[in-house]
Parts: sequence; C-alpha cells; structure tokens
Amino acid sequence: MILTIDIGNTNIVFGVADQNEWLKIWRIQTDLFKTADEYEVIFRSLFTSFNISESAITRTVLSSVVPSLIRPFKEMLGHFLGQPPFLVEPSAYKRLPIEILNPVEIGTDIVADATAAFIRYGGPCMVIDFGTALTFTTISKTGKILGVAIAPGLLTALKSLTGNTAQLRDVQLVAPPSVLGDNTIHAIQSGIVLGFAGLVDSMVARTEGELSEKINVIATGGLSSILRNVSTRIQVTDENLTLDGLKYMADFF
Repeated sequence: MILTIDIGNTNIVFGVADQNEWLKIWRIQTDLFKTADEYEVIFRSLFTSFNISESAITRTVLSSVVPSLIRPFKEMLGHFLGQPPFLVEPSAYKRLPIEILNPVEIGTDIVADATAAFIRYGGPCMVIDFGTALTFTTISKTGKILGVAIAPGLLTALKSLTGNTAQLRDVQLVAPPSVLGDNTIHAIQSGIVLGFAGLVDSMVARTEGELSEKINVIATGGLSSILRNVSTRIQVTDENLTLDGLKYMADFF
C-alpha cells in the first residue's frame, strides 16, 4: 500500500491506496503549531478507525507547500511507519514524464497535478486547482508545463470580502438563482461563484488564443465541484488529481 500526503496552506489531504484503488482519503485542517507527536496521534487514530495497518504501508510520498511542516512530518512518518517518506522536490523532477517550468519556484502540488493530468488525460490540457489559491497550469501535448496563472481562491476571496466589510457575512458558495442578486446572500454568491466562473472561462479562452489550439480542462481541489455546472469550459472534475499525481510519481522515484 502507498500513503500520499499533500500539505496545503488550508488543508492537509492524504490517502491510502492499494494498487489503483483508494481505500480512504482524509482531509484535515493545516495547523502550523501542531508538533510531530500531535500529527502522529491524528494519523494513528484515523488509521485505526478504518482498520488500516501502518505496517501495510510500503511507500510514502510527501508533498508540501508549507516549508515549516516538512520537518515535523518527516519526523512523524519516520516514527509512525518506521520509514522516511519520499519528499517531492526539484531534484527528482527529471525522472517524471513531464517537463517542469522553473523547478525551484513551482509548487510541488502543481507538479503533482500536471503529472496526473498528462498521464490520465494527455495534452494539451489545463489543470485548474481550486484551493487556497486558484491556479491554472497549462501542459503541452508533449508534457511540458507551459505556464501557470495564480489568482485568489474562492474562499480566500470570500474571507477577504467579508472580513473587510462591516455588513457582509460568510455565505454558502453555491450558484445563486440569478446573476441579479436580490438580497445580500445572492449578491455575494453572484459575485463570487458566477464571477469566478467568468474568470475561469476567460482564462481558458485566452490560453487557447495564445496557443492557437483547443485544450482539455480539468478541475481539481476541494472547491472544484462548486463551478462544475457553472463554468462552460470545465470538462472534467477530478477532486483527487493531486493525490493521484503523487501516487503516479512513486512509480518514477
């Protein structure tokens, strides 16, 4: 079995797979102040709850865009599993079937997304990852990452809006009945959900215009389902794309 871990700024997503099947995927809140011991308690509890034995884990792949959590997780996994994880980092990118743009700068989660998208869907394609940031990663038909665009994520934009205005509050991120919001809730939903759908569709159109070719568009991330039926350009929603990418990477490392 393989354990893959993706440490993001908002959530830590990790899963256990046996062959090509995910036995269980968990999502917990990222906490910069938790120690290795505290994270081990969480992992042990979740493994026990789903009858997964740590001794059955033969490989572990770790990706993190939060540098301060890499050391605690390496320590935790070494103690919990008795083996160090493989850390996704630029020195290993040459083994992958994709060509990385600016290896030192690009996020390891973006590399994982691109790897899975190219293997699973082929190129040219674009991965739109709906996380703390909204990232657009375009991969050529030969597997080269052509470029990345970054915007605030949906929740990031919502929190910024409600946190800096006295009379606006958090709302559920769903499509409103009309773009013409007739109350505060619908007005925010229109601006965030429908507005971001326009952002997504515009970025896809601009990218295709620069490339002079059509691209497959794959959405992933915890909030990807929100725009699945609102954007006109999202073709596939694959919420586990990042973990799948880390799992694919294990075959090249």
